[in-house]
Amino acid sequence: MTDPRRPMDFARAVDAAAGRKLHARRRQQRSVLSGLGVAGLVGWSVVIPTVLGAGLGRWLDQRNPGGRSFTLALLVAGLCLGCMNAWHWIAREAAQTALDEDSATDAIHDEHKAVPRDR
Repeated sequence: MTDPRRPMDFARAVDAAAGRKLHARRRQQRSVLSGLGVAGLVGWSVVIPTVLGAGLGRWLDQRNPGGRSFTLALLVAGLCLGCMNAWHWIAREAAQTALDEDSATDAIHDEHKAVPRDR
C-alpha cells in the first residue's frame, strides 16, 4: 500500500531542488564582472555629485568674486552627498545578498524536512 503523504514529500523535494537551482543561477550572475559593475556604480555615484558640486561652485565663484570659496564648499557638499549615495547602494546590495542567502538556506532546510528517510 502506498503512503498518502508520499506525493506531498515528493512535491516538497522538487520545490526545494528548484529553489536550489534558482539560487545557483543567481550566484552565477554575481561574477567578478558583476562585482566590478557594482564597484563602478558606487564610484560614479560618488564622482558625479562631487564634480557637479565643484562645477557649480566654480560658476558661483566666477559670478560672485569675494572672500568665500563656493568651489570648496560645494565640492565637499557634493562629496558628502556622493558618499551617502554610495552607502545607500552598498546597503541595498548587502540586503539583497542576505535575502538571497536566507532563501537558499530555507530551501535547503525544507529539502531536508521533505526527503523521506529510509529506516
